[in-house]
Amino acid sequence: MNAHLHWFLPTGGDGRTLVDRHAYADGGIKRHRVTPASGVWAPDIEYLAQIAKAAEQLGFEAVLTPTGTWCEDAWLTTVALAQHTERLKFLVAFRPGVISPVLAAQMAATYQRITRGRLLLNVVTGGDSTEQRRFGDHLDHDRRYARTAEFLSVVRGAWSGQPYDFDGEYYQVEGGLTALPPDPLPEIFFGGSSAAAGPVAAAHSDVYLTWGEPPAAVKEKIDWIRGLTEEQGRTVRFGIRLHTISRDSSREAWATADRLLGDLDPDTIAAAQQALGKSESVGQQRMLALHGGSRANLEIAPNLWAGVGLVRGGAGTALVGSHAEVADRIEEYHALGVEHFVLSGYPHLEEAYWFGEGVTPELARRGLLPTVPASPLLGRTGAESRTGPARGGTPLLLRRPLSPAVDACRHRGSGPLPRTGRSRSPEQLVEA
Repeated sequence: MNAHLHWFLPTGGDGRTLVDRHAYADGGIKRHRVTPASGVWAPDIEYLAQIAKAAEQLGFEAVLTPTGTWCEDAWLTTVALAQHTERLKFLVAFRPGVISPVLAAQMAATYQRITRGRLLLNVVTGGDSTEQRRFGDHLDHDRRYARTAEFLSVVRGAWSGQPYDFDGEYYQVEGGLTALPPDPLPEIFFGGSSAAAGPVAAAHSDVYLTWGEPPAAVKEKIDWIRGLTEEQGRTVRFGIRLHTISRDSSREAWATADRLLGDLDPDTIAAAQQALGKSESVGQQRMLALHGGSRANLEIAPNLWAGVGLVRGGAGTALVGSHAEVADRIEEYHALGVEHFVLSGYPHLEEAYWFGEGVTPELARRGLLPTVPASPLLGRTGAESRTGPARGGTPLLLRRPLSPAVDACRHRGSGPLPRTGRSRSPEQLVEA
């Protein structure tokens, strides 16, 4: 069983801090701050294109795109980015309750043809009633999962190529179909830790996705879902959602984690924990329980750091360590049956290179990957060539031609890498 590596598209903003766009009253659109935050960037299509291109060059199979109020629309953003890439797949997150299942089936079919088969689907049932009501959805937690089961039944029925009828509690469809079914059918990724979520995952998902809990807890989830799928005569594969902080040495990696933690004042953590504590998501409550809102003892398992979850919802843990140590932990999860690794880091462009140039070759050497991805630095010869991150510095990135000022900044050998794109002038890039 090979491991499949995926990265993340921060369509809700990115930065050098764990404090995200929710630190702004307007979600970062007009940059009106509620609490001080530096190094927080609103979404920019050119920057997202850089991440997508880097992910493709570094050998990631797909990129996950989130959904929600503070994100750009996942369908529109990724189909635009598909024009900037050739092989990269897009794991598009969407909420079943706010779109017709037959329309979703048709959109997926169109997407597959436009991108020549590069769509994966991440079904997000939703664990926050406030967020759901914002989109006009007033069902409670368990009924949302029951509706998701019907939704996915209709989607697969509409993909059959024959008129499909369905008469359920939430959907009534007569003759639903897509005139040209998608080829291949998009794989369906699905997550949920509640009793209501398990049977839906077992009946309808291709990949069950969990957030990054300690290995023993992940094994319990895998055993639970595997048992449910066996009862239905199905099989399902497993994936895990994690952040990463991988460096040439463990000391450097933990220093980066400490810097991220240093950005978080007690008031910011308390406000985030209060908001996250209201979530109905069982998975979110499991994330909160890993740290209890405290900065103490955040390494909850070897190289597994819960600091992200102090202020961010969803995936709240990161693999932190040297490239070999991060590879060790991935190998440990892989031995439990985890096949898909959906990864991310702050900021996403630079962390993609740290992982892709440091951890990916290590995983290939251990036989977890079928091939070693070609280096994005092909063409560098002699003393300039290397197979991993530059010692003591930030990974070098391939970009379009830059101004002399920005190019000089890129090659200084220390400090953060500048972002490119129309959103900043060369002078601003040097200061970034």
